Amino acid sequence: MELAAYANFAVRLVNSEEPERGTDSLTSVEAVRALFGPSGRAAGLADEADLPRLRAVRTRLRGVFEAAAEGDEVRGVDLLNSLMIEYPVSPLVSGHDYLDDAGRPRWHLHLADNAPTAAANFTAVACMGLAIHLTELGADRLGICQAAPCRNAYLDTSTNRSRRYCSDRCATRANVAAYRARKREEARRAAPAA
Repeated sequence: MELAAYANFAVRLVNSEEPERGTDSLTSVEAVRALFGPSGRAAGLADEADLPRLRAVRTRLRGVFEAAAEGDEVRGVDLLNSLMIEYPVSPLVSGHDYLDDAGRPRWHLHLADNAPTAAANFTAVACMGLAIHLTELGADRLGICQAAPCRNAYLDTSTNRSRRYCSDRCATRANVAAYRARKREEARRAAPAA
């Protein structure tokens, strides 16, 4: 797996809560396991103690995305660095499942899942992926959805750094709301004064 792809772990964790709507899907051990996806071996370590740990990390990761979205790159990087110091990663060279034309392993880096808890493993992997995404593409590629009341985090991978919404659904909803607001304003201006 390309290491930058681990940044999606951070997005999944942050988006497990929608503070503006008062929803939180991180409520069970099964929800913790689901964060890892189908190939997460460390998910087997998940227990009830991981819930408050991951909620605390989620709040800190949201801070990274919010700082970046507000243009405060230094604060975002400082927040991310503090998490990476607290949750270090162990890289491993791997050649599983990937063979070149001659049948030899195509060596690549993985992040070891040797942390003592599921929360520690998930956090280390998510932070490392986010750090790679940030250093390769820039802090301005971390965003918070601008469609009210969404506030989900996203990774901007657009070619022109133009992403403002977490999904097509939110973009459509925001565009329709803006269109309707313009039409109301036009109607208000066109109405005869009483």
